[in-house]
Amino acid sequence: MMKEKVILTDCDGVILDWAHSWKGWMSRQGYKVVNDQVYDVSEMYGLPKHEGKKLVRLFNESAWIRKIPPLRDAMKYVKKLHEEHGYVFHAITSLSNDQYAQYLRCKNLGELFGKTAFEKYIYLDTGADKDEILSQYEGTGCYWIEDKVENAEVGQRFGLNSHLIAHDFNAGDHGIPRVANWKELYEIITG
Repeated sequence: MMKEKVILTDCDGVILDWAHSWKGWMSRQGYKVVNDQVYDVSEMYGLPKHEGKKLVRLFNESAWIRKIPPLRDAMKYVKKLHEEHGYVFHAITSLSNDQYAQYLRCKNLGELFGKTAFEKYIYLDTGADKDEILSQYEGTGCYWIEDKVENAEVGQRFGLNSHLIAHDFNAGDHGIPRVANWKELYEIITG
């Protein structure tokens, strides 16, 4: 597998502002945020783990998935990397096994980033680990862009060039480069 022009990326919290749409959806369901500084939605809303997981699945399989906005400056710089530098992207996302949710995600990504930026879509079940998928890219040195520390660490173990998109929940020294936005990432990749 040629690594030079392939960028592996998670979607939610990396190129898409999942949290923004999620909070809007949860508000419509009558839920209120109790802690905005955490990754785990159960902690964020003060819910039992099983209820948080159930709600994430319901959201991820809802029509809201079709219109999640881009995260920060992702749209501009993903397009620049693709159109001006020839990079293609492989989306690796723990969205859902539901084929209709996957279809809506593809439509959303195509509308935001263009029809040719994403060469491959790899869908895992809601909340699933990415170890097995990332192992298929072992030793390629591909850029692997994530927001969840554990998944970025898995990428590093497989010889990927892991970077975290900065959020409050992934602050700290993890030994993984952390960037504030896609502009910083663009400069690293093209630098």
